[in-house]
Parts: sequence; C-alpha cells; structure tokens
Amino acid sequence: MKYKSIYVYRSLAVILLLGWVFLGVTSKEDDFSERVKVSLRDVGNQLLLLHKDSTSLVLPIRSITPYKFELSFEKSLSFDPSSLIVAVKNSFKKADLPTYYRVEVVQCTDKEVAYSYEIKNESEKDIIPCRGRYLPDACYTIEVVFTRKSSIIHKNSVLIVGVFLLVVLFLLDFFLFRRKKRIENPSISNTERHISLGRFLFFPEQNKLMLDTSEINLSKKECELLFVLSQHINQIVKRDELSKKIWEDNGVFVGRSLDTYISKLRKKLKDDVAIKITNVHGVGYKLEIDR
Repeated sequence: MKYKSIYVYRSLAVILLLGWVFLGVTSKEDDFSERVKVSLRDVGNQLLLLHKDSTSLVLPIRSITPYKFELSFEKSLSFDPSSLIVAVKNSFKKADLPTYYRVEVVQCTDKEVAYSYEIKNESEKDIIPCRGRYLPDACYTIEVVFTRKSSIIHKNSVLIVGVFLLVVLFLLDFFLFRRKKRIENPSISNTERHISLGRFLFFPEQNKLMLDTSEINLSKKECELLFVLSQHINQIVKRDELSKKIWEDNGVFVGRSLDTYISKLRKKLKDDVAIKITNVHGVGYKLEIDR
C-alpha cells in the first residue's frame, strides 16, 4: 500500500471521527428520541386538559423501537380524535419532527386499536377517518410510529455507514493495487522454469544461480534485480524503472542501494566472461550476453 494512500485513509478516519463527535454534541434538535418524548408529553397534557383533568399524570413516554413511541396515562379519559390529530400535528411541528407518521389509540384492556390515522405530509394522501366521534371514557395508550425512517439521522448510523464505506474503499484500493502491481511487475514466484543466462541457469523462485554443479545463492533484492534485467537482455533498463519495480513501497530507497546490488551481481556472474552488466551513465543498466 502506498504511503500516500495510508495518509489519505488516516485523514478520512479522523474526519469521520470528528463528524461523529460533532453530531454527538450538537443541539437538542438532533436528539430525535428526546424531542419525540417531549412532544408526546405535550400531546398528553393537552388531551388531559381537554378532558378537564389537571391533576392526573402523563406516564413516562416509552421508546418501543427507535421509531415507535408509546404515550400512556395514569387515569382513563375520553377525547375527540380531532383533538388528538391537532395536538400531535402542532407539537410535532414545534419540535421539527418528521411529517410521516402513524398514530394508533390502543385500548388497555384488550390491546385492540380503538382509533388510528396516518399522515404522509400530503393532505390528499393522509388517512384520517371518523373525525368528530368521541372515544368513550376508558384506559388508552397512544402509539406513534414514524414511517419514513430515512429522514431521521442518528450519529451511530452515520458512524456505521462511514466505517463501512471506509472499509470498502480500503479493500478496493488494496486489491486493485495488488492486481496492478502483479501486472506491472510479475511475481518472480510465478516463474516455474529456469532462465538461461550464458553458462548460468537462473532459478528466480529459488533465489539462486547454477553454474555447472555449483550453486550460487542470491539475496531477495539481487534475485529481483537480476530477474528484471533478464527480461530485457541487451536492452537498457532505466534506473527509475529498476527502483520503482524493486523498491517501491518496500521502504526508503537510498540511491546507492541500486549500485551496491549491481556490484554484487557482477561478482556472482564473473565466472562467465560472456555476461556483463553495463552501466549506461545517467540512464540505467544493461545486462549484456554475448550469444
């Protein structure tokens, strides 16, 4: 993986973390659950006052799921569904809550739905039946479900999506980079046959040279360097190309490293006078074989 890519991913990770923290410390308008609970308590209070009840309590609002909430009361009550519709609409509007939701009035005794309606932010598509018919005095709970969840943003959702995208981006970059590197610089380990270099037999996958019955071991860098040169016999290979293919992403490259390994290869190939590695000044190197 290139160092530049690593810095990019680190920067993205920091930005993601800062964004998550920012979402976590923003104003209460971004705290969806708490805003819903405050609004529903306001709705409950309005219904009790319409019932001429200023003493009984609105019980704690329950969060059943991240998008479903329950309003309940200490005592039984009766109310006009139209009053509920108006109270919910006004309270949700003041709290800047989503305008896609379904409201159900559920009987405590048998859990049957005594009344329900749905708002879709478009009056012609709203479903509001049976206005003006009072619900009899009884124990009720009011459940509110927000039906368009995509409009509700949670900081945890942002973090999860951000991490997922970052991981996908990293994996794509990693595998595409690996594939590109294999194409540009074929792996020596994929070379199954030996390469004939004058009197020498070069075995790239074993990091060695054979001269008659003598075995000459090569270091990994010597082997990679000889492999590249052997693919361009009697042709100049530029210094930059050699450096890129052999040292790129493997650490810090020191200019003298290439010259040092060339010198080592010359010593190991000296027993065949038909082979020499020529320095083309200011350009690169050439593996010459007198065939």
